[in-house]
Amino acid sequence: MADAGRLADPAVEARLARLDELLAGLESAPGPAAATAVEAVRVLTEIYGEALARMLDLAGEQPAARLAEDELLGHLLVLHELHPEPPARRAERAVDRLRPAVRERGGDVELVGVDGQVARVRVTEAGGCGSGCGGGPTVADAVREAVLTAAPELTAVEQLSAPAAPAFVPLDSLLVREAR
Repeated sequence: MADAGRLADPAVEARLARLDELLAGLESAPGPAAATAVEAVRVLTEIYGEALARMLDLAGEQPAARLAEDELLGHLLVLHELHPEPPARRAERAVDRLRPAVRERGGDVELVGVDGQVARVRVTEAGGCGSGCGGGPTVADAVREAVLTAAPELTAVEQLSAPAAPAFVPLDSLLVREAR
């Protein structure tokens, strides 16, 4: 299939942002015409969701997984509750993608689990400042954004505190000394 006329990801994002603006305007507009337009969008979305479901049924398991890897298609599959992977697996993949960059900066990140609609992550940053000591964006912020982008049906990402480092106890202090 040719790429002629296809939209690059930034153009898709711009159109999605514009769609949000238009829908917000329609939802707040008075009168029956606005309500009819909102209803038309809802029904059209349902029809496209059904079309996606049928496409996935015809494609089979392997192609469906490949389709879900595309960011736009993945979001549409989540919107219509058709994504072949559970939110926990998508959150785990998002954390796995970030881990090399976090480790390169002397920290670490791990998905502890997903409980209901909340992902629990443990973030350790170099210097032990996972909460944004410098006031700018933190690794925890990047993890939250990545997880909620990959699994938007989750409602929150809870950061768990890193386990305390074990205290150093010199070995010779543990040895029994003979009385002199």
